[in-house]
Amino acid sequence: MNYETTVSLDEKSKTSETKKKLEIYDQKPTPAFIGASWSALLIGMTSYCIGLWNANMQLNEKGYYFTILLFGLFSVISVQKAVRDKLEDIPVTDIYYSISWFTTVASIVLLVIGLWNADLMLSEKGFYAMSFLLSLFAAIAVQKNIRDVQYIDRSCAE
Repeated sequence: MNYETTVSLDEKSKTSETKKKLEIYDQKPTPAFIGASWSALLIGMTSYCIGLWNANMQLNEKGYYFTILLFGLFSVISVQKAVRDKLEDIPVTDIYYSISWFTTVASIVLLVIGLWNADLMLSEKGFYAMSFLLSLFAAIAVQKNIRDVQYIDRSCAE
């Protein structure tokens, strides 16, 4: 009888572990969340770029801020990819993972330094900071949604 109880407990724990894994990995993002993520990305990037277009800055300053936006977007996508690859047991070198995090932090620090020293009103500085951070967050969400859908579609095909 003890043996049967042990077997049934083991089976229950295996079933609950399997259920936990399914709950973690098999939840496809809803179309509303996917749409909200893409909307946030487009709104953040467009707002930032319209702000630059209309700004009373020299062209080299506008180029600096635009380059930081592109650098930041690429960096956070790279971080999200590295984190997700590790989660899915896809090999990621520690140097790539570290560089991804470093460039993400560097892009934010470069924006802060640029805004700190810019001859802009405080409201303009806040606008650039918020639209930049919205864009970075939305890029992570979009990349996550793409990977989730891809992972689930690949799992269902097998």
